Amino acid sequence: MTTYAWKATTRSGEAKEGVLEAASQDAAVLALRKQGYQSPSVSKKGAGLAIPKVRGSVSRKEIAIFTRQFSVMIDAGLPLVQCLEILASQQANKVFQAVLTDIRSDVESGHTLADAMRKHPKVFDDLYCNMVAAGEAGGILDTILQRLSVYIEKIVKLKAAIRGALVYPVSVIGIAVVVVWVILTWVIPVFADLFTGLGATLPTPTRITISLSNFLRRWWWLMAAGLFGTAMGIKAYYKTDQGRHVIDKALLKAPVIGMLIRKIAVARFCRTLATLTTSGVPILDGLDITARTAGNAIVEDAIMAVRRSVEQGKTISEPLQQTGVFPSMVVQMIGVGEHTGALDTMLSKIADFYEDEVDEATANLLALLEPLMISFLGVVIGGIVISMYMPMFSLISKIG
Repeated sequence: MTTYAWKATTRSGEAKEGVLEAASQDAAVLALRKQGYQSPSVSKKGAGLAIPKVRGSVSRKEIAIFTRQFSVMIDAGLPLVQCLEILASQQANKVFQAVLTDIRSDVESGHTLADAMRKHPKVFDDLYCNMVAAGEAGGILDTILQRLSVYIEKIVKLKAAIRGALVYPVSVIGIAVVVVWVILTWVIPVFADLFTGLGATLPTPTRITISLSNFLRRWWWLMAAGLFGTAMGIKAYYKTDQGRHVIDKALLKAPVIGMLIRKIAVARFCRTLATLTTSGVPILDGLDITARTAGNAIVEDAIMAVRRSVEQGKTISEPLQQTGVFPSMVVQMIGVGEHTGALDTMLSKIADFYEDEVDEATANLLALLEPLMISFLGVVIGGIVISMYMPMFSLISKIG
């Protein structure tokens, strides 16, 4: 038995570290996963954990490009170490370059590619490492890397579609906040001084607007601190296990946006599990990895419930139906895939369908938000303008 030093995170995101004894590095990683730890990083005690010394991050898009290039090189018959050396030298991202250089050194010294990648969990997650391990064991590393690149590209595309849908409303709301801020802090005080000088009788809407302007000018720092504190409080609460469950449950039940989140979760679940099962990863390991990449605590619990049921010898579709998270159509199609022995194919078809559904849902959401935002801005800005002109109408009538 060898003593290994390890670092990992709990399901709530808390960092943990320690030492354990195991027959091999793979056995140590497996033992930590069984204890519920996520993204375990393991090395022989005293050797130190291999992490890049350059600070920064590696994007999913960079990993997708690397994976596709890697698969082409392997398919062309280039040695593994040479592939890693070439790809490292081509990387503009210094962090990724350091990671690949470290992986090349480990492979050169006798480690498997999967074990070398596991030392860098922030770059190569469990899904990636497990698929690479399956590819190495089956002698189909090039095929596995091609599947991985397709999977990552689809996930990147899905995230890009969601971000693209959010750009317009966030931009409009941001500009609206700035415009209202300028009107209340710079324009309204000029009108207030004018009305005071003329001795005009101010109607209720005008008095409310001026009071709001005075409050904003005097206590803007308090409002800014309150918004910042609220945001930090929500962020800190979400890092707790209870907070994740409460917020994620509320998001799933939210009108309009909840349905979109559910479709994204279904698409990600089916795409991830299909990729893993097609690549030869055992179903229990595949469900465990899929749960941890779900992105929603409620969906994660549902998948883990499915895993426990499958562990007892049941089918996937039966416990999936009982969770109440996945639509009936998805459950029925998965059931058909299990009975026909084509689960991976069926999961891929469901993923394709729901990815198209997400595209359509984001377009519909944007179409719905546009008139709502225009109406809201019209009411807010129009209300401020009208409240400022009301005393002027009164003054003009008196002069007349």
